[in-house]
Amino acid sequence: MSTEITDFVAELHQWVHERAASEEIMLRDAFVQVAGEALAEDGTLDNPESCFVRRQWKNRHLEVAGFDISTDGSVLRLLAAHYGEAIVKKGQIDQLVRYALNFAEACRGELPDQLEKSPQRDMAERIRNCWSEFEKVQVVALTDGTVSTSGTWADDLTAGSLPVAIQLWDLTRLHRLMTSGRRQEEIVIDLLEMGYEIPCLEAPKQPEEYECVLAVLPASLIAGLYDLHHSRLLQRNVRAFLQARTKVNKAIAETIKNNPGRFLAYNNGISATATSMEFGTAADGRRVIRTISDLQIVNGGQTTASLHVAFKAGVDGLSDVHVATKFTVVGDRLLDELVPKISMYANSQNAVTAADFEGNSPYHVEMEKHSRAIWAPVVSAGARQTHWYYERVRGQYDVDRARFSKRSEQKQFDLDNPKSQKITKTDAAKYELAYRRQPHIVSLGGQKCFQWWSMNGDPAVVETPTDADFRDLVAKTILYNRVRKLIQQQGYSGYLANITACTISLIVDRLGGALDLNRIWRAQAVPDSLERAVPDLATLVRAVITNAPGMGNVTEWAKKESSWFEVQRIGWTPPADLVADLAVPASNAA
Repeated sequence: MSTEITDFVAELHQWVHERAASEEIMLRDAFVQVAGEALAEDGTLDNPESCFVRRQWKNRHLEVAGFDISTDGSVLRLLAAHYGEAIVKKGQIDQLVRYALNFAEACRGELPDQLEKSPQRDMAERIRNCWSEFEKVQVVALTDGTVSTSGTWADDLTAGSLPVAIQLWDLTRLHRLMTSGRRQEEIVIDLLEMGYEIPCLEAPKQPEEYECVLAVLPASLIAGLYDLHHSRLLQRNVRAFLQARTKVNKAIAETIKNNPGRFLAYNNGISATATSMEFGTAADGRRVIRTISDLQIVNGGQTTASLHVAFKAGVDGLSDVHVATKFTVVGDRLLDELVPKISMYANSQNAVTAADFEGNSPYHVEMEKHSRAIWAPVVSAGARQTHWYYERVRGQYDVDRARFSKRSEQKQFDLDNPKSQKITKTDAAKYELAYRRQPHIVSLGGQKCFQWWSMNGDPAVVETPTDADFRDLVAKTILYNRVRKLIQQQGYSGYLANITACTISLIVDRLGGALDLNRIWRAQAVPDSLERAVPDLATLVRAVITNAPGMGNVTEWAKKESSWFEVQRIGWTPPADLVADLAVPASNAA
């Protein structure tokens, strides 16, 4: 094992242990969360939920570590995990795959009815309720070990008549993704291997380090690529925007059905980026595209989705549909600078703002600057000043730390920027929306919550957040994490995120819509009055959250605004000392 891999293993295990300690969960579950978040950033997963089940069912062993359903609802992804062994045999992965598929089969039957009310039951019920919409099942096998023997899986695997695909993410592949400095694993498309010969026109050489290539692609190619890669084809920095608009366009669908030959004339086409392309010469002398590396669609989400739906439905005439496509080929050096701007300008006709481009939006850039400049107050004798580190891009904290080669310098970085005071942009969305009395949005999960915040929250309307905005975010972070810990100490591990978000939202609601965040910032802690109030209030909130209408799915109900309306009906009055400590005049409410 190389030194680089060895260092990554140590780092990965540190992340996992920190997550396990802070969340008070098993190491295996913490690993699934850490790896799942990386794969959600990559686009391999959309909104993964860690939820471990292991049991016997009708003489069959069931085991799954979580699940994910694709944004369009067509793909069920089952997470399987093996944690703690350096070398993992393929047979062990085969076993995990079999156990996960057993679980899927059991979900179609009576298993959900046999489970007690819990996140595990909610997962099983959701799979059963959505089964008719699934077109395929993927088992995403996660391990922190190296799989000792390579191999493939049979093409004829099925689960309840649905085709099954296996994705293995072992140590080597996770290392490549999580330390490469890229936001996702590269997609390499070999057109020749796929049976396509695509003529192209290369634009004159540009003075900057990029190239432009024009081509007309058959609809079957675009639809097939989307069927294979789904949201990984959507440019990462604008995925929140594109996914919100990747719906089937009625006019596009009608053209495909009634006038496929005119599609090229009517449709504006697709804009895409790539990091490299290889070309060849066809028999007739024309220049053709051979391979495309790191293909990312930056404009044309509706076109892509509509073609995919027609492709899956077997619409006649799709062979007559072609799409004009502009490729911008950008090298690694300019990738992060140029690609977000290409995305923004390509989508300008849809009123996309810079805030749609996630980590590169002015809001996140400014919050990052504030976090490096502002020192937290010293609240006890002998303590030192520290930063609250805003991580605009996944892995940024570790990259910044690694810039210091000496151990003493890294230790100083750790003292100045404690890892416990790192705020990821995904977590920021959760803290902000719980405070803004949108707990049902928080319950959507990390990626969907962040996407909603990107489109509707401060990143969409505030380009230049102030020092005060950053201090308020830190206060909301302290508030959320402390309330969560207090609830966790009561033994409420099930639905913890839902109860935490609703409890905070209700406190803010009953105190007039805002809290004295400056007090929390100055103290770097919540007041004792809040510590005393939370346990009893959380018990009331839990009773409402877990009482879904009609004995329904608690996890899904918590995502609906109606659940928040029910929580607001709780007869709770803030104690006088809490009002004195945290209430602010209504005129100052945020």
